[in-house]
Amino acid sequence: MMTAITDTFTEDHHRCDRLLAEAEASAGGSDWSAIGAAAGALVTAMDRHFALEEEVVFPALAQVFFVAENPIEIMCNEHAQMRQLLAEIGAAVDARDKNALLGILETLHLLVQQHNYKEEGIIYPMADGALPERAADMAAMIADV
Repeated sequence: MMTAITDTFTEDHHRCDRLLAEAEASAGGSDWSAIGAAAGALVTAMDRHFALEEEVVFPALAQVFFVAENPIEIMCNEHAQMRQLLAEIGAAVDARDKNALLGILETLHLLVQQHNYKEEGIIYPMADGALPERAADMAAMIADV
């Protein structure tokens, strides 16, 4: 079975994980310019990842595999929760509130781990199986960073 979606979107998860770790590490310091840059890179990467899933992969999967509608809805709800945390990261950086920022990053870290586990184990393999003719194009979109 082709695993283009699983492989490339999982790799993008790892890239976002590295950016989250960098944001957490920078938040331990006192250079608000560096903290802001690390936080900004994280927000940009996660927003892009969510957009590709919600605008490309999920709609295509839902069209050909109706059973996917419920898991997709759950993933989108989780994206909304994480987007709220991403907005709170920006507010904490703007306010230079280190304690708030560290707490938000910790919460985001936990949500991301749980979310990625479901996507990597259920959604992506489902998409690879249901969309073999489109998987390579979708993979190319996420790989084109």
